[in-house]
Amino acid sequence: MELAGKHLVLGLTGGIACYKIAELTRRLIKGGATVQIMMTEAATQFITPVTMQALSGRPVYVSQWDSRMPNNMPHIDLSREADVIVIAPASTDFMAKLAHGMCDNLLSTLCIARDCPLLVVPAMNRQMWQNPATQRNVTQLRADGVEVLGPDSGSQACGEVGDGRMIETAAAFEAICAFFQPKILRGQRVLITAGPTFEPLDPVRGITNRSSGKMGFALARAAAQAGADVHLVAGPVALKTPWGVYREDVQTAQQMHDVVMQVTPDTDIFIAVAAVADWRVDHVSEHKIKKTGDGSLPTFSFIENPDILATVAKLANPPYCVGFAAESWDLDVHGEEKRKRKNVPLLIGNLGPLTFGHDDNEVVLFEASGVTPVPRADKRDLARTLIAEIAKRAPKTGGPLLS
Repeated sequence: MELAGKHLVLGLTGGIACYKIAELTRRLIKGGATVQIMMTEAATQFITPVTMQALSGRPVYVSQWDSRMPNNMPHIDLSREADVIVIAPASTDFMAKLAHGMCDNLLSTLCIARDCPLLVVPAMNRQMWQNPATQRNVTQLRADGVEVLGPDSGSQACGEVGDGRMIETAAAFEAICAFFQPKILRGQRVLITAGPTFEPLDPVRGITNRSSGKMGFALARAAAQAGADVHLVAGPVALKTPWGVYREDVQTAQQMHDVVMQVTPDTDIFIAVAAVADWRVDHVSEHKIKKTGDGSLPTFSFIENPDILATVAKLANPPYCVGFAAESWDLDVHGEEKRKRKNVPLLIGNLGPLTFGHDDNEVVLFEASGVTPVPRADKRDLARTLIAEIAKRAPKTGGPLLS
């Protein structure tokens, strides 16, 4: 569980987005955290303390005059137990209080008296968000070391559309998980390819493979949580974009190649996870290929697709290149041979038929100094392990490859 052993104070302020916090609380507890709920009086107009107590399994605090603490100082005692305080939703009014150090209720007093980090998740009408006063307050909060998560853009409860709506609970959970991860790639620009490619034969058929993209997306998530600026180039997969990751979708190997070559000059680390098709047909039929009815079969002529990883590795000033190899047999031999042929310092190999589409994986690290097996693990946990291994090896600002 990603938040095992973490204790969060989750503060709700007045806004219709309070309904989302019921689900966020459930996610946080499922992730292993303990959650202490605090609410402003305004928040209780949108969701009840009874609901939040039932979800969190703890008494909910609303009043600064609550006498349940022996010393009658919940604003001190509750903050001292927390690893982080999260304000969600954070209203315009409450953000103004934080920016100006106002302490006129329990939650604002606790935030000002805290000795732990503070995250705020804004939720408000688009004009309230865009108001110069709000933007000044946001700037001040960030300058004070407060992390501001969001907001999103979209339809709002008032019927208007624009910036200001609270990020979804899944994104808020991801951002909170990311907060606790060591920023071992802070300032690094990471380019990752993921998923299969699809090489069309005609308008409805094509050649592809069984790659689900899960490993590449898990690595993108782990790299972003480690502080990297992540550009994910994805083949056709049905996966959600990880929090904090910029995603670009492609279909064919040539399209993936073109995007990678465009982005590479601004890249420090390139992780080539995608299962790229080696060949494509030299002529895609304009129309669907029909059966003839006489038993004759269509014939195709193939040409080789560009080798994206090898091409990047041959650049005069390449990023630190990490390859992936999915083999069906004799991984030790084929993995090291592929690493040398592509001239990359690190290649991560696995037996593809045993991992495609699965939620876990088992890999082997191939490098000039030797071979290191990495035990089977959930792909999210494995991704963090691999990002840690890559961070140890990659130059801080890119650099020449090691043959």
